[in-house]
This record gives sequence, C-alpha cells and structure tokens, in this order.
Amino acid sequence: MEDQNFKSGFVALLGRPNAGKSTLLNYLVHQKIAAVSPRPQTTRRRQLGILTTAEMQVIFMDTPGVHRAVHKLGEFMNEEALETLEDADVLLWMFDLTEPMNEDDQILADHMQKVRKLPSVILVMNKIDLATPVQAAQRQAEYQRLMPDARVELISSKRGDGIPALLKDVENLLPKGPRYYDEEQITDLYEREIAIDLIRAAALIHLRDEVPHEMAVRLDAYEDRSEKAAYISATLLVNRETQKGIVIGKGGEMLKTIGSEARKQIEELTGRKVFLELHVKESKNWRDNPELLGKLGYVTRPKE
Repeated sequence: MEDQNFKSGFVALLGRPNAGKSTLLNYLVHQKIAAVSPRPQTTRRRQLGILTTAEMQVIFMDTPGVHRAVHKLGEFMNEEALETLEDADVLLWMFDLTEPMNEDDQILADHMQKVRKLPSVILVMNKIDLATPVQAAQRQAEYQRLMPDARVELISSKRGDGIPALLKDVENLLPKGPRYYDEEQITDLYEREIAIDLIRAAALIHLRDEVPHEMAVRLDAYEDRSEKAAYISATLLVNRETQKGIVIGKGGEMLKTIGSEARKQIEELTGRKVFLELHVKESKNWRDNPELLGKLGYVTRPKE
C-alpha cells in the first residue's frame, strides 16, 4: 500500500553551460548517466535522473545550459531547458561560484519573469570547493540579486558538500504523490542514447578550439553480442572537411584516444565488454539542418 505521506515530483536543473548540472545529477543517482566534461554545452538534450528514497521519488530533469543561440541546434537546446520552467514542481537554478554573472544568467532570468506561474526556486551555488571564501560571498551576492526571495544552498556537486541540505529543501517543496517509476530505475534513456553522449563527451575532453562544439555523434550500430559483450559503431560528424584531420589525428592517434576514453566510460555504465568502432565524416552546416538534426534526435516537441 502506498504511503499517504510519500512525496514525488519533477525537479528541473537549470543554469548556464558548465554550471555543474550533469555532475550533480550523476552524484544524486550514484551512477554516471549524464555525460560531463570541462567544456560548455556537453549536455544537448533533456535527460531524467530518478532518485527514490523511503520518503520521496524525485525525477530530476537535467537540461542543456541556457545561452545565446546562434544556430538551430542552440535554439533546440534552449527550448529543451526553458520548457521545464512550466513542467517542474521545483527549479534548481545552478550557478558557478568561480565565475562572475554573465548574459547567459540574465537570459534565463528574463525567461523566468515571463512565466505565468513559476515553480518554487532554489538558488544552488555550486563549486564551493573551488571558490575562495571572498569569491563565494561576492558571487552569492551577485546571483541573489536575480531572485532575492529564493532560498539559497551552497554545494559541491563533485564532492557532495551541502547536498543533504539541498535534498531536504526539495523534499519540503514537493507535493504528495505516487512513485512514477520503479525503485531500481535511475534514468529514462536507453544505453545506446547514453553511449552517444559519452562518445561526444570523450571528444570534448580531448579536442580543442571550436571542433567539439561543431561535432555530433551518429550511432550506426549497437549490437548485443552476448550478455557480456556489445558492438558499437558510430560516426563523428564534423562541420568542415579541415576538422576531419584534427579529429583523426596523426596516424589516427586522436581518434584512438577518443575511442579508448569512450569505451572505458561505456563499459563502466553497462558492466560488459564493448567493441567500439569510430568513423569521421564531414556534414557541412549540420547544426542548421532541421532534417539532420531530427535524425540525430534533436527534435522539437510539438506544442500542446
């Protein structure tokens, strides 16, 4: 019988690129389900992370960082994030205490002001382990001016500092409700979808300049060879022909490095041996090609 005091609901993780949203999600569900890298815009689509305890079930919605879009992919990413403003029961607006406020923070603030019924908001000041006390106090004061009445929590999404207090805040704000997912389920994505993100994150870690942000991953094959092994074939799509050589590297070394990193991450996720084959192909201006974006899974949801 369902506990009448059990709470459940949707909690959106919002903020500009590289605020630590995906790192927090991975910490909360105790597994790497969201790709992370030191580079902005690692997350390109919404992903659910499900935390179930004896008292509540929280469906966290990890979202792309809100930024000034310059192509259709960027527009899609912003829409993925901003739709959660009205879908969520609670908003966790995340900030990086080591970085000053910029226009991306203001873009999100402006959108929040337009929402007719804004959910409860908690301002989550992240990276307290990296910020100096003076820096943290200064940044906190800056960010609080965007929403003076909101509750504030200081955390480290990497180390876990402050997260128990944050979860208690979330529990207090959630409505009573049922378990939407089985207790064992921690995400809504399939292994093959997470594999795509992990391959791209590996490229983000090892490539420089504009190449990672002008690259997409197309999954060509995902075959279960046995309970203990899988074969994956994927193509890295780049925006310009000159980028192919950078991604492949001298003697194919860069592509091997990306593949090795990605394979390790996928094996940790799946718990089995992975045979990963990567290719590189030019797909000019793919970020502004609606048909190709749709095939890559960047599909705008129809308005209700």
